[in-house]
Amino acid sequence: MPTSIKRETNQFDGLSEETRHLLIKGVYDQARVDDFREFKDRIENEVLQHPVIVANPFTPWFEQGTFTVQQAREFLRQFSVFSNEFLVAQLRKMLNADSLEEMRAGKEILANEIGVTFKGGSGQSGKDKDLGAADGSVDGGIFRFRAAHFELLLRMAEHLGLEFKDLGKRRFGWPSTLYFCDELVRLYGSDDYVTGNAASFAVENWAAAGFWDELIRGWNIFKERECPDLPLIFFSWHAKIEANHAQHTQDELEEYFFNNEVDQNRFINDANEMLDGVYEFWRGLAEMIDDEDKDANNSLEPNK
Repeated sequence: MPTSIKRETNQFDGLSEETRHLLIKGVYDQARVDDFREFKDRIENEVLQHPVIVANPFTPWFEQGTFTVQQAREFLRQFSVFSNEFLVAQLRKMLNADSLEEMRAGKEILANEIGVTFKGGSGQSGKDKDLGAADGSVDGGIFRFRAAHFELLLRMAEHLGLEFKDLGKRRFGWPSTLYFCDELVRLYGSDDYVTGNAASFAVENWAAAGFWDELIRGWNIFKERECPDLPLIFFSWHAKIEANHAQHTQDELEEYFFNNEVDQNRFINDANEMLDGVYEFWRGLAEMIDDEDKDANNSLEPNK
């Protein structure tokens, strides 16, 4: 009897409720579940140990809050380019969806990025209540210009002397920033189903790896020292959103695996290519750290 109980526990261990239900009903067989566990182990060892997830070259330094005002400005400028260029990649992901459900999922992210609030999820209180919920659906949500993610970033940048004309355009992007943005379009927005899903999985796990919290801690130190009125909602809001996304990555991976013939080697390769692109963005920013000889009043030069 104890052996039977142990075997049953192991049979379902680490699976979502939906997968457990379908396994019990016989829709999935145990061999397929075992294959999934092996695939998940490979992802843990061959994707989720990528340096951009476990050893970001920039955020541990930024977390200390010792950066200068000029470095803060340039960081926001590069992030604004990424923020705008991400819309292109997300639009392509939506257009290249393999099903209506996947297209709607893409629309959820895109619409929220440009200012449609989520409805039906956990709410946001206080002066930022216009942002709506941190999860839920944009279906039935309200569009507000001020809720657009780029406008949140703009309001922050204005406190550091930057204007709309100083932000978001490709011409402001360093080569490392533009490489990342172009890899997002090529991989995340790919018209190839396997590549797009692998890149999406990689991006979700990078976004949920805790770098938002590191950035917020750095900004809070900087804010106290340099700019007490600096609004941090762009970063705190993304941290809250990504915490909700992180809960869904396991279920999404299971759904993808059990409903598709997955080329594991290709999935892992494409996921790592996407993470390489992400790493390049942070590597470029990390070049600011050792740039001690530049005049704080001059713009930092793009990395060569």
